[in-house]
Amino acid sequence: MTQANFSDETQTITEVVRVDLVEDKPGVMTTVTTTETPTSQFQDIKDQVITILSELPAYLSNFFADYQRPLITVGLILAGGISIKVMLGVLGALNDVPLVAPIFELIGMGYTGWFVYRYLLKASDRQELLTEIDSLKEQVVGKDS
Repeated sequence: MTQANFSDETQTITEVVRVDLVEDKPGVMTTVTTTETPTSQFQDIKDQVITILSELPAYLSNFFADYQRPLITVGLILAGGISIKVMLGVLGALNDVPLVAPIFELIGMGYTGWFVYRYLLKASDRQELLTEIDSLKEQVVGKDS
């Protein structure tokens, strides 16, 4: 057991000793029993708690250093799941508002029409789109792939 040393406090440990005497044989003792007082037990528990709390930052930093990548992966998965739930909730709330869903559908059809007109009708425009997709792929994956 580790004890914390405090320079400005003095610790007093009190023990109660009980001695049983054998009445048949004078001068013979049978058992010696020592019991700790409640304050001593409290002091031991307090010392253990202080020791655990003082070692907690080092333990947590070592744990995070050892398991950094899995913790980050689990955190990203949880954050992704939470953001999907929030997004679905927002979209569900927007669908309940009158005229919002049809307006979003019109915006989507308009953007699709513009995209087809801008990138898919002419061969030169399709080549430009492929160049932009390859550039984006190099930025994300890397040039070796």
